[in-house]
Amino acid sequence: MTRRGVLRSGGVLTLASALSSRAAALPPAANPTGRASGALARPDRPLLLAHRGCSARRPEHTLGAYAQAIADGADFIEPDLVGTRDGWLVARHENNIAETTDVADRPEFAARRTTKTIDGVAQQGWFTEDFTLAELRTLRARERLVGMRAESHAYDGMFRLCTFAEIADFVAAEATARGRTIGLVPEIKHSTFFAGIGLPLEPRFRAELAASRYLREAPVIVQSFEVGNLKALRRDLSGFANVRLMQLVDDPDGAPWDWRAAGLTTTYRDMLTPAGLTEIAAYADYVAPNMRQLIPLGPGDRLAAPSGLVEAAHAAGLLVGTWTFRPENRYLAADFRDGSEPGARHEAGSIAEIRRYLATGLDAFFTDDPALGRIARDGNGFTA
Repeated sequence: MTRRGVLRSGGVLTLASALSSRAAALPPAANPTGRASGALARPDRPLLLAHRGCSARRPEHTLGAYAQAIADGADFIEPDLVGTRDGWLVARHENNIAETTDVADRPEFAARRTTKTIDGVAQQGWFTEDFTLAELRTLRARERLVGMRAESHAYDGMFRLCTFAEIADFVAAEATARGRTIGLVPEIKHSTFFAGIGLPLEPRFRAELAASRYLREAPVIVQSFEVGNLKALRRDLSGFANVRLMQLVDDPDGAPWDWRAAGLTTTYRDMLTPAGLTEIAAYADYVAPNMRQLIPLGPGDRLAAPSGLVEAAHAAGLLVGTWTFRPENRYLAADFRDGSEPGARHEAGSIAEIRRYLATGLDAFFTDDPALGRIARDGNGFTA
C-alpha cells in the first residue's frame, strides 16, 4: 500500500501516468478467463488497510474516519457497501443501522423498526434497504462501541452517511492534495440477501467503477465473505486492470452464505486446505482469514505457533491479508495487554502484536488504527 500519484486535469500529470511508476507494487491483472495471469507479485511492503477508516478514533465509515486514516498514512481505506431502497450504495458495516446512527432517536422513523433474518441471523433494528438515500442523509453517525473509544464518541452526530460515489470523490481529492495514490478496498456486504429482495449490489457497484475516473485508475481491492459474487466480478471486471479480488474467510466452522443458502456443506475451514486455496486462486488474488487463523491463541490467550497458512496460501499463488488489529486490551492477545481495563487503549501492545503477525509474511492487513499500523510496519524493516 505504498503507491504515489497525483490527479490533475488540463494536460498536466495524470493519475494513470503516476501509477505507472509504482506498477511493480501491484500484482498483475487477471486475464478474461478468470485465472490470474501468472504468479502474483507481492507488494514491496505489506499494504496498510484502514478498517472502516480510522474506526478506533472516529465513527466508522464517515468522511471523518476516512480523512483521519489517510492523514495517518493508510494506503487503502475500506468502505463496506450496503444498499438503499432506491438502489444507492452507502457505506455501513451492516445494513442494520441501529448501532451506528441516531435513527433510534428519530420519531419519524420509529415505525420502521423491524425484525429481519440476515444471513441466517435474526436481528431487530432499522435497515438501509427500508430507507431512501434522502432519508438516510438526515441521520448522523455514531461510534458503535458503547463505553469505549471516547475520542470517537466525541464526534457522535457530526458526520452523515456517505455513498460509495461520494467516498471515491473524496479519496480522489485527498490523493490530489497529498500527491499520492490512495486505494479503496470496498467490501460488498450480504450479497445474497440483497439479491433476494430485488436490490442486487453488484450491478450498481460495476456502474460506479465505470463512472468514476479515480476508481478506474487507482488500486481497488474488492472483498466479500461470499464466493459467487467474486467469481462473477472476476468475469465482469476483467477490463479493470486496477482491480483485485479478496476472498474473506470467517469462523472455520461457518461458510459463505451463498453456499449455505444453496445447501452446500463446504466450510471456511475446507476453503483453507491446500485444495481449497487452489480453488480460491482460480478467481481471487487475495485470501484474508481472521488473524487468529494465522497465529492462533493458545493457553491463557497467548499466541501459539503460526499455523502455516500464510505459506500455504502463497504456495497456491495467493496474496494474504488479515483482519482486524485493534488497539484496546480486550482485543489483544494476552502477550500484549497491559494492566489497565479491558477497554483501554494500549498502543505499544498493539504495535507489538501487529509486528508479530507481519513476521509471518503478510501482504496486507486491516487495522482500526492506521497510525499504529504504520509504526508497526515501517519500523519493522519495511521501506517505501
